[in-house]
Amino acid sequence: MSVLGKTERVKSEGVLKVLLVTAALFVVLAGIKTAANILVPFLLSVFVAIICNPLIVKASKYKIPKPFAVVAIIAVIMLIALSLGGLVGKSLRELSELLPEYKAQLNVQFVWLTNKLAEYNFQISSEILMEYFDPSAAMGLAADMLSGLGGVMANLFLIIITVIFMLFEASSLPRKLHLALDDPEMRLQQIDRFLESVNNYLAIKTLVSIGTGCCVSFMLWMFGLDFYLLWGVLAFLLNYIPNIGSIIAAVPAMSLALLQLGPAPAGLIGLGYLTINTVMGNVVEPRYLGKGLGLSTLVVFLSLIFWGWLLGTVGMLLSVPLTMIIKIGLEASQEGRWISVLLSGDED
Repeated sequence: MSVLGKTERVKSEGVLKVLLVTAALFVVLAGIKTAANILVPFLLSVFVAIICNPLIVKASKYKIPKPFAVVAIIAVIMLIALSLGGLVGKSLRELSELLPEYKAQLNVQFVWLTNKLAEYNFQISSEILMEYFDPSAAMGLAADMLSGLGGVMANLFLIIITVIFMLFEASSLPRKLHLALDDPEMRLQQIDRFLESVNNYLAIKTLVSIGTGCCVSFMLWMFGLDFYLLWGVLAFLLNYIPNIGSIIAAVPAMSLALLQLGPAPAGLIGLGYLTINTVMGNVVEPRYLGKGLGLSTLVVFLSLIFWGWLLGTVGMLLSVPLTMIIKIGLEASQEGRWISVLLSGDED
């Protein structure tokens, strides 16, 4: 066979391989989307188990039996989940009842604004302003997002049971992976690095998100804003989405502040959000996570759209952790490291 023939054969095999991988990827994505109702509780269970596993390891160092440690941690998780569920449910009901009142207040303010503009020959209809600048729509969007998460939490019992079994099996997972990948001598460092990096990232990110939510709730309470705990929970959840998550979390709170407190307090609240997220995102988080785990802003935005389309509201909230896990896994292999570089931010 001539050199030219060999070259053409290699090219055709490469094209065929790309087509097969692409087709397989589409089949897998279609299967995931079809099975989203099953996968979402499972992903939440994995997410909670990874966060709780360091506590189980810490308890074992103090000679606390694993069953007692698991039961205690699960009890705390259930207490927190039920408390947050009750708080969010009550706040959402009250918010939905007050939305017409907030909209009426906004209409009064827009009428005043259009009258003032008319004095300077700027003719703008208040109805047009209401159509394009409706803060109640932002609050409604936040309420819909939290309601969607509440629908998933209806499977709380299934999630908790799954987490319990995962926590009991967590210590044996690395050994099983080594054996499954034909590495009985435990020499594959990539597996250990991957599991440690994922565990470290999710645990620290959760602590930083809790700190962000507490700071936001305290700040809004100081301003006297309605539903300050609800906006703190939203800030905690959306902090898993870097860069744009803090912006999304600030919009409904600032919209409510504009109606309830006025433009000046709303601006100060926006400044407070900016300060909290700058300190948490650029000072606290890099100190413990390091700078080598960043994603580019474009990847963050695209992952939000992709996982939201694939898995719904929970997919949006877990979009960055899921993408981060894929990135860490790609970093651990020679073949996928170039994709990891494309996902990284400029500072990496």
